[in-house]
Amino acid sequence: MEAALKSSPTATQSSFLVRNEFLIRRLHSLSGLIPVGAYMCVHLLTNASILGGSAFFQQQVNMIHSLGPALPFVEWTFIFLPLLFHAIVGVVIIKGGLSNTGNYPFTNNYRYTLQRVTGMIAFVYIMVHVFQMHHLGAWLGSGWAVFKPDQAAASTAAALASTSTQIFYAIGVLACVYHLANGIWTMGITWGVWISPAAQRRADYVCLAFGIGLSIVGLSALLGFAKSDAKLVTPAAKVEASTPVVPATKEAEKAPEEKAPEEKSPEEKAATK
Repeated sequence: MEAALKSSPTATQSSFLVRNEFLIRRLHSLSGLIPVGAYMCVHLLTNASILGGSAFFQQQVNMIHSLGPALPFVEWTFIFLPLLFHAIVGVVIIKGGLSNTGNYPFTNNYRYTLQRVTGMIAFVYIMVHVFQMHHLGAWLGSGWAVFKPDQAAASTAAALASTSTQIFYAIGVLACVYHLANGIWTMGITWGVWISPAAQRRADYVCLAFGIGLSIVGLSALLGFAKSDAKLVTPAAKVEASTPVVPATKEAEKAPEEKAPEEKSPEEKAATK
């Protein structure tokens, strides 16, 4: 990170970023776990609730949107701003780091490279995902900001209908999961949680199990939306469905057919004369 900052024409050794590199790296590491990583787990679990049916998924979405006017504050404070901070600092770190897999083809060196590659993939994926589903993407026009909170399952299924979108989302989810799971392992070393080789091996197994489990959750959510039979209801259809049926008036009811008068017998005709 420091090398990248020094190579910048606008940065000097006395710049704020260089002088506070240790703190910034610690905040970058921490923000990847809390709140960004924690939110990603909750988000994937919420999406996987589609496996319980459209109505169950709608309940989870309604619970989130019950925050009302406080929802934008929660989103920007605990999701968007920490995510932007983590991404921007991550790009600076990537610019200052070089892959050594050619000279040192060790497992940890490949993990170092994959951590940065998946970070870039995850950043692109998250940006596309946010603009596609969130109202922040409305300025991009048709095909963006398509998520409808009152039709959560149907609007999400429609957004993920194409095969290319499903593949893109699968790659993005797996990149995010790897970046988080491997990031937890490196974070444990950075923060001194597991220092010895034995402790790091145990952490390997834990992070691997966590990554596999979270991958299954994320891919299951995509599969659930692909199989969802929820259909979007257009505004016109909503109006038609909500229009009450007016019962027919008595005057409009069809009158029963009158029977033709029966012809009198000759005796009855003679009696009436």
